[in-house]
Amino acid sequence: MRSGNAYSLYQQNSVSVESPAKLIEMLYEGILRFASQARRHMEAQDIEKKIYYINRATDIFTELLNILDYEKGGEVATYLTGLYTHQIKLLTQANVENNSQKVEMVINVAKGLLEAWREIHQNELGR
Repeated sequence: MRSGNAYSLYQQNSVSVESPAKLIEMLYEGILRFASQARRHMEAQDIEKKIYYINRATDIFTELLNILDYEKGGEVATYLTGLYTHQIKLLTQANVENNSQKVEMVINVAKGLLEAWREIHQNELGR
């Protein structure tokens, strides 16, 4: 689903988003889910599904780029711009090269982002 923003994507899926922090957590979880599916289908040589899931993960990184707040985020937002852009590049290369190691690199980065996000926002996330 390339058009529309992340919030409407999750609204369409009937998911209640209690806070912006929860939405970001869900986006990181989505990247993990879609990248794992892409890797699985890559290894099974299912090209169509591999492309579908790589595109879904890429779409989420694009949405994360679109919602970065440079006024509030400052250097962190700038850092995340580079990080997210690099993940999109890795996913694109993984798709073209059929390289599951590059997908694994994206999964590891997404895990780190999710863990850090949860640690920073644990009060907002109800933990």
